[in-house]
Amino acid sequence: MDGATRTLHDVSAARVLRSEILAMATAAARSAQNELLHLVHPRLSEGRIEKEWAAAADALRPDVLDRLSVQVVFPDGRTRHFGARTRTASPSNGVTLEPSVTEAGFRLPPRDLAFAVEKLLVWGWLTRKGPVSRKWVQDAADCSYPTVASVVGHLGSAIRRHSDRRIELTHLPRAEWARFIGVSSGARCTLRYVDASRQPGTAATLLRRLRQASPTGVAVGGVAGSLHYHSKLDIVGLPRLDLSVHAPGRAADIDFVRRLDPALKVVEDPAEPAVLALHFVRHRETLFERRSRGLPWTDPVECLLDLHEAGLQAQASELLEAFVHRVDT
Repeated sequence: MDGATRTLHDVSAARVLRSEILAMATAAARSAQNELLHLVHPRLSEGRIEKEWAAAADALRPDVLDRLSVQVVFPDGRTRHFGARTRTASPSNGVTLEPSVTEAGFRLPPRDLAFAVEKLLVWGWLTRKGPVSRKWVQDAADCSYPTVASVVGHLGSAIRRHSDRRIELTHLPRAEWARFIGVSSGARCTLRYVDASRQPGTAATLLRRLRQASPTGVAVGGVAGSLHYHSKLDIVGLPRLDLSVHAPGRAADIDFVRRLDPALKVVEDPAEPAVLALHFVRHRETLFERRSRGLPWTDPVECLLDLHEAGLQAQASELLEAFVHRVDT
């Protein structure tokens, strides 16, 4: 059943969170609808949020609690979900979605526009796009001019400002790259699947089926995409299939997953090996690399982030070095 979604930014008082949970419970009791609260970059500690949720879970009727959930995007990029099925939070490397996640469509959290702007600038640097207007960045990210100005100001000397007011990223300091990776999991959102049938070679099989199905708004990333950009990448086989799904709005269509293999099941435990990972591209411009035939490749930045999310840090560093070398030569 559809319901209401509330979003709060920079909450610093426990009483505000307590009041919002009570308001959600009241609305759920009156309407029998689901209620979702997004906490974006709260100033409350993780332990305090968990304590408030546990107190609410003890006080509320089970039929009301079953329709409440809270999704928290912390300043460091981590996302945690306080769901109706548990009294405490469950950790996640990406977004934890509502129980309807196995259906064709679902709601995504609010977009991190600053992340989208910075990603566009990093993409331009790695692909040698050259200087771009701030208006182009604004339109591509689908954000306001002040958001672009804020990110440009944050990057400081890493941005080259041309006489015609165009801008370009010339490098990315190591600390900023680490921060960018850290916030990427919450900003992109990741949905991970396991193969319930435990068949060997599932990732490669899924890629073959995907090429035949050719769903719109989907591109190949991860190891497969990285090998496209850097064929000498030090990795053997396809440990899992990473796909980018273009989702500039708050909803995404993932029905193609069911058609690929009905045995695929969503997994929330980040320690459990996945055979398929969906990463949601939230900016307006897809940046996909089109091909005359077959599915497009996702952009190099997404591939780098896919490798990091999969725990392939050495391969991600190798791919980044290859791109930087091309930029410098």
